[in-house]
Amino acid sequence: MAELSDSGGEEAWQDEEGLAQLCSDPEPETPCLFCERLFSSAEDTFSHCKSVHQFNISNTIHKHALEFYGYIKLINFVRKKKPTAEYLNSLSSPLPWEEEEYLKPELEDDLLLQFDIEDLHDSTNISYPNGLSDNTAILEQLKCAERRAELAETALARAQEDLQKMRQFAQDFVMNADVRSSSSSSSAIVDLQEDEDGVYFSSYGHYGIHEEMLKDKVRTESYRDFIYKNSHIFKGKVVLDVGCGTGILSMFAAKAGAKKVIGVDQSEIVYQAMDIIRLNNLEDTITLVKGRIEEVDLPVEKVDIIISEWMGYFLLFESMLDSVIYAKDKYLAEGGSVYPDICTISLVAIGDKNKHADRLAFWDNVYGFNMSCMKKAVIPEAVVEVVDPSTLISEANVIKRIDCHTTSIPDLEFSSDFTLIVTENTVCTAVAGYFDVFFERNCHNSVKP
Repeated sequence: MAELSDSGGEEAWQDEEGLAQLCSDPEPETPCLFCERLFSSAEDTFSHCKSVHQFNISNTIHKHALEFYGYIKLINFVRKKKPTAEYLNSLSSPLPWEEEEYLKPELEDDLLLQFDIEDLHDSTNISYPNGLSDNTAILEQLKCAERRAELAETALARAQEDLQKMRQFAQDFVMNADVRSSSSSSSAIVDLQEDEDGVYFSSYGHYGIHEEMLKDKVRTESYRDFIYKNSHIFKGKVVLDVGCGTGILSMFAAKAGAKKVIGVDQSEIVYQAMDIIRLNNLEDTITLVKGRIEEVDLPVEKVDIIISEWMGYFLLFESMLDSVIYAKDKYLAEGGSVYPDICTISLVAIGDKNKHADRLAFWDNVYGFNMSCMKKAVIPEAVVEVVDPSTLISEANVIKRIDCHTTSIPDLEFSSDFTLIVTENTVCTAVAGYFDVFFERNCHNSVKP
């Protein structure tokens, strides 16, 4: 670098400083909603989306009467879930981005979130087909305004209802249980149950849990082998997949020759499943529906086969068998089949002194403190573990057998007497429970997961 003179040093340094500033703060850019191309303005981004991806943001805002927060949720939904433009253009109410979680920016400094959508409410931004007249355009604007007013009124009513529920719940919580009315108590219990359901289904919206299930080769390959090795069961049939998740069972059924497959799932993962179905060119066979099977309307009256991966811990804990039974009673055609069809719950005695000592002796000295009083709470608490076969000290005893074709929800509340025949001369340190499921009905090649 040339040496700076005294007279021009300050000016030259300012120029150099200005250049450094330009280099460190480049003009912000934002990516397209559907590809990796970058743009320096929201207008350029939307123009690109319209011309290249056939997605008109103005039409979408007017079609769904989106206000500012609705627009924000739409952008963050697209950034997070990465749906196709074709999917967005086909949407009708209810909208998949209505949840409050989509108010959180998915992309830092997203230029699209800084865009003033009031500019899009000008009718000149709307693409009316076949050259509709100005009067028609005005009518369309009035309809959109009316729709926005209706949505605002609905949102206000919902907020007032939620506020009333919160007040009632707080009142029920602080009042003495003896003076609490039965109706108020029931209302609080229902609200809590709804919250629990929300947490349960929300957990299945996370990708990690589905990755874990798909990587469970014993489970996933057992379903695959059953379906592919018994394709005669599925060929030409209508199949219902309850709790479809990423759609893996639905795709197995479609590949086995099913005429129509309907997957139902309450969690947000269903939107990714829709893209997965399209990526594998199975959208003509598989239809996915978001919602609880107890609440949605299926596009068919009856199905020939119901398949589901519904099992929970110890088979029935947090399982979806209630939903499968509901689907069977409402949708399964006469002579239809549910898979898996046979399930058993078994108990076996364990003699593992080392593990027993580790779980109990640990509390005698926890970083120098005696916590032995915790043992009373630890002993009756069940844990989920892989059991070493060498520690089994009894024959297994089946305490419950479930036939999914005939069982009802009351059957799932049961007690069972059992006897464990100990085969080893040792101390029984635990009783382990496990389950097996079977694919048997009409199977030429039975499979046991």
